[in-house]
Amino acid sequence: MVHVVLTGVLVFAVAVFMTMVGKGGGNFYVVILALTGFSMFEAAATGQFILLAASIAAMVIFQKSRHISWTLAVVIGLFVSVAALCGGYYSHQFKADTLKLLFAGMLVVAGVIMLLPVPAGAGVSTKKNFGYFTIKYENAVYTVNLWIAVPVAVVTGFAAGMVGVSGGSFLVPLMVLACGVPMHVAVGTASVLIAATAMMGFTGHAIQGDFNLMRAIPLAVLTTAGGVLGGRYALKTKPANLKKVFAWTNWLAALFMVASVMSSKGII
Repeated sequence: MVHVVLTGVLVFAVAVFMTMVGKGGGNFYVVILALTGFSMFEAAATGQFILLAASIAAMVIFQKSRHISWTLAVVIGLFVSVAALCGGYYSHQFKADTLKLLFAGMLVVAGVIMLLPVPAGAGVSTKKNFGYFTIKYENAVYTVNLWIAVPVAVVTGFAAGMVGVSGGSFLVPLMVLACGVPMHVAVGTASVLIAATAMMGFTGHAIQGDFNLMRAIPLAVLTTAGGVLGGRYALKTKPANLKKVFAWTNWLAALFMVASVMSSKGII
């Protein structure tokens, strides 16, 4: 009983803090579930399912405050979701520990990149060359460079679907640094993209028979509540502080994954 309660508490806490910075928390969900008796592939499928519940809850909160760019979400989400479906389906071609270590390295890099300063006015322009499009938010117009955004979105979606995580760890830096949009908009829009990634990644795993509905529903209820709370906290937090939380949670997630691999090999 204590084991079950601890799992629930950890899942809820992850939902709050990860949703707050636009990451969803799939990387933590997978490790928590794997350490509590789920196989790696069932943990990935269940992680995607409860991640979907949390991201939809957060999406409702961000939409009410108008911190979602639906144009950006649709364009990037199209590439991310298809890539995530492929990643989830082909996950069985790779060893679980290899996937974890690869993703841990990517998380460390993304955390460092997120702390890089963004020049004032970055992304604010009206450039309309081929491969660029603009979005409006409040009193500014932001230019999205598809030559950068699309490749990153495809790689992110495939890797996220394969490991069973959200991809928010890379999508938020993509929108803030490559697209120049404000942090709150990036986090809000990420909730939409995370939902798309989670849905398609989950579908890929479910096709392979990795999902147990009865074990997933109680966890989904907890992550839904966490998603609502995390979304509300995000809107009350300064962008600079959100970036710091984002970076530190990335590094913690990377450490968590490495520790999981070491545990599975009997090193710790």
